Amino acid sequence: MDSGTRPAVEIVEVGPRDGYQGIGPFIPTSTKIALLERLAAAGLRRIEIGSFVSATALPQMRDTREVLAACRQLPGVSAQVLVPSERRGRDAVEAGAQCLVFVLSVSEAHNRNNVRRHPLESAGEYENLLAAIPSEIGMRLDIATAFDCPFTGRVPEAAALALLDRLIPLRRDAEICLCDTTGRVAPDHVKGLFAAARDRFPETPAWAFHAHDTYGLGLANVHAAFGQGVRVFDASFGGLGGCPFAPGATGNVATEDVVWMFERMGIPTGIDLDALVPAAREAAALPGALPGGRVREALSSRIGTAVPDTARA
Repeated sequence: MDSGTRPAVEIVEVGPRDGYQGIGPFIPTSTKIALLERLAAAGLRRIEIGSFVSATALPQMRDTREVLAACRQLPGVSAQVLVPSERRGRDAVEAGAQCLVFVLSVSEAHNRNNVRRHPLESAGEYENLLAAIPSEIGMRLDIATAFDCPFTGRVPEAAALALLDRLIPLRRDAEICLCDTTGRVAPDHVKGLFAAARDRFPETPAWAFHAHDTYGLGLANVHAAFGQGVRVFDASFGGLGGCPFAPGATGNVATEDVVWMFERMGIPTGIDLDALVPAAREAAALPGALPGGRVREALSSRIGTAVPDTARA
């Protein structure tokens, strides 16, 4: 696309965090950094590069400090890191993070499985973190299981809204991301919850949507959220991902698929698909990866350069 065209939607690349965290074989830090550089070269400007969590629970994330330091050297790229507690958030800021993503679940069962706390205890951790870090640190809230829980099923809209009632007043400028953690949500539910949330919290400056493609509805759900005024979307190159704490949830919606859809709709993304697809192919071929998405293979076949994803073998 024309480099002078202002993107109408913002795609947050979460592959280096959500895409990698479930991969067993450790991805060399040098490989992670090289792929970050390729993502930046393709036009990705917000990248979730890792998480500050227990290395025992998620050993793939043990080099997040090093990856963060490398990403901070990439011109024009904003690195964000996921944290689940006050302690981990403080660690991230001490390591140089300028944007935090605090995650907690609407579902008590999922939150306890994920971080061993009741959701309201996690809300307290978030409040403590806000008091402990400089106000200029960017903040996003990832509301996991906003639509569906892997243990208890569909999450009532009222439960998601009640948690937002507790969280949003704590920091009015935080970006709020509603997450389809299991990939089981349908477009009507996406439309309904975003409509209710935006009506209830009209002063919230930015809403985002995190989609998984477990049942093939990732793009349909992204489109549904777009129709409700959402303009920030998480995606993972190569369709990598899946929550380790949500049994059965497979990969995130593929970045290349989201870019393709919006660009075909005439909606600028600021991302060079020709540069992104080769990086997505490399990510899909990482040992232990479980790739997803369709555009990567379709475009590769079209130009006669199809490369089989070794992770599919």
